[in-house]
Amino acid sequence: MYQRMQLSHEDAIKMIDYARSELEKEGKGAAVAVVDEHGELIAFLRTDGCRLTSIYIAMNKAYTAAREQIESKELGKKSMRAEDGFPMTNFGELRYVTWGGGYPIIHDGVVIGAIGISGLPEEEDMKIASAAAKLIDA
Repeated sequence: MYQRMQLSHEDAIKMIDYARSELEKEGKGAAVAVVDEHGELIAFLRTDGCRLTSIYIAMNKAYTAAREQIESKELGKKSMRAEDGFPMTNFGELRYVTWGGGYPIIHDGVVIGAIGISGLPEEEDMKIASAAAKLIDA
């Protein structure tokens, strides 16, 4: 038997609020999804001006980061490297996204969930998601 930490809805809202605040500073629209360690949705926000396509992309970025316990962009990089690459179709998982913006949430070295942001340029999605994910161990 073992014990494990779980991401609470309060943790999820803390990250959502941080992302919302950052998005509102610039008046930008995006989707923000927070999932548990299995990739199942805990909290979601779609800000004003967010494109509809960003909704599922944000959820799938978070899903990917939680399931693979790695940043979504890093998974994409790994899949393209000739020396150890593999086609994403090998996973048999249609929800996996390899764009930046999905970050695992790590507490005491264990992935307890993930956050995904979509709707901004990739680097901006990554910056906000990374900072929000780090709030949990801060």
